[in-house]
Amino acid sequence: MKFKFIPTVVYLCLLPVLLALGGWQLDRSEQKQALLNLQEQAVATETLHLSGAMAIDTGTLRYRQIDVTGRYDVEHQFLIDNQISGGKAGYFVLTPLILNGEAKAVLVNRGWVPSNPDRSILPDLQFSQAQKTITGRINDFPSVGIKLAGAEIPTANWPSVVQVVDSQVLAKKLGYSLFPFQVELDQRSPDGFKREWHTTAIMPPEQHMAYAIQWFALALTLTILFIWYGFKNNDAKSED
Repeated sequence: MKFKFIPTVVYLCLLPVLLALGGWQLDRSEQKQALLNLQEQAVATETLHLSGAMAIDTGTLRYRQIDVTGRYDVEHQFLIDNQISGGKAGYFVLTPLILNGEAKAVLVNRGWVPSNPDRSILPDLQFSQAQKTITGRINDFPSVGIKLAGAEIPTANWPSVVQVVDSQVLAKKLGYSLFPFQVELDQRSPDGFKREWHTTAIMPPEQHMAYAIQWFALALTLTILFIWYGFKNNDAKSED
């Protein structure tokens, strides 16, 4: 059985692509399942006490419930701009909580506040600086679809407005180190604003598995058609 040059080249080019796409979807399925397992484990695990000596692995700590004792740095707060809630524009309020006895803080997301139609008027964020023990959950900082140049640079005034949170940049402005994640303040904790924390929605592993089967099925179909075409071409030559 002989195959023509062009169909053979097309087949040999398409087959690896289809197989690679199927393998990629299988990998994505495994990654999503691992993330779901991590989320379930974080919810089921007992509350973690945050300390400066704790090993930092944001991937494994995400969604962990924590408690932390310290003092809010009320004079130096950040507003994450362009946050939408209920169809209205506003800010997330990030307030550094300096851990007891340490020169290190964690940024506590105290919730959402609406913005003033006059953008030069910022919300009043003042409250007590007394020592507190708060509870919440660890999460990544809010992300944006397209990051513009300089979006991580906070404004000079206080409260300081920033578009994208870079903990290292904010730590430099504050003058002390920060954890590379935020703590979303628990609904029951005081000194918070509107809090509607969500878990990131992801495509389920089963959907990736279905896509993988489709790609592999296309590869199988292409192979069957290629072999069928070769036999048909040979039969045509035999009749000649």
